[in-house]
Amino acid sequence: MEEFRGLIASPLGFLIGVSLGALGGGGSILAVPALVYAAGQQPRAATTTSLLVVGLTALSSMATHLRAGPVRVGTGIVFAAVGTAGSTLGTMLNRSVDPQVLLLAFAGVMVVAAWRMWVGNKKLAASAVPDDAGTRWTAETIVKIVVAGSFVGFLTGFFGVGGGFVIVPALVLALRLPMPEAVGTSLLVIGLNSAYAFVGRVGTVGVEWRVALPFLVAGLAGSVVGKRIADRLPAATLTRAFVGLLVVVAAYTAARSAFTLLG
Repeated sequence: MEEFRGLIASPLGFLIGVSLGALGGGGSILAVPALVYAAGQQPRAATTTSLLVVGLTALSSMATHLRAGPVRVGTGIVFAAVGTAGSTLGTMLNRSVDPQVLLLAFAGVMVVAAWRMWVGNKKLAASAVPDDAGTRWTAETIVKIVVAGSFVGFLTGFFGVGGGFVIVPALVLALRLPMPEAVGTSLLVIGLNSAYAFVGRVGTVGVEWRVALPFLVAGLAGSVVGKRIADRLPAATLTRAFVGLLVVVAAYTAARSAFTLLG
């Protein structure tokens, strides 16, 4: 059974890929619970594997979006660059936190992500702008991007998540990017942040390739499907479905980690 752990978890990898391809984030936060509870990895190993899988899946999906045009490469690089300090701090803290406390905190982040995706749905739709709208780099905008980028970097380093639930709203509300461009640009930021955090910890926490590879292949396939789904279904419909899934997984993760801590 040990050698099939990656295959057992791969359907969830596919679902994560669908979310990244369709929404530019959200589903990547499911990677760590899937790797811990379905693939049997330890929490720190799971966060490292998550960075590899989420990063490569995001970049693959971003390439698909790039061929269609809606990616602000320069903006994505700037957003990722300001998050490097937060990512470094998050990686350092990850090594010193009890694994079950990490999972319990992770469940809290999942609830926040679900709430943010749910309440932000209508706000993002109302903030949609024409495709030819330009980014206004005011002092206020720069501050928002530095704060959001640093926070996303910390989440990536500490939890091994992409942070798309923060990136997409920041790009739409602060930089006034059209939703399709925000999704594609978010994938670039997730890929760059994940790569930076992965390099920072891969020397201390190895990758279980028999788990990572099936999970990654499923994620890559899911990202292709997700892009096609995004072309056919409203983002609001997809978001509601993933919010429900996030709440369920968060409740399960919190219950398991709390039971372990109290036991």
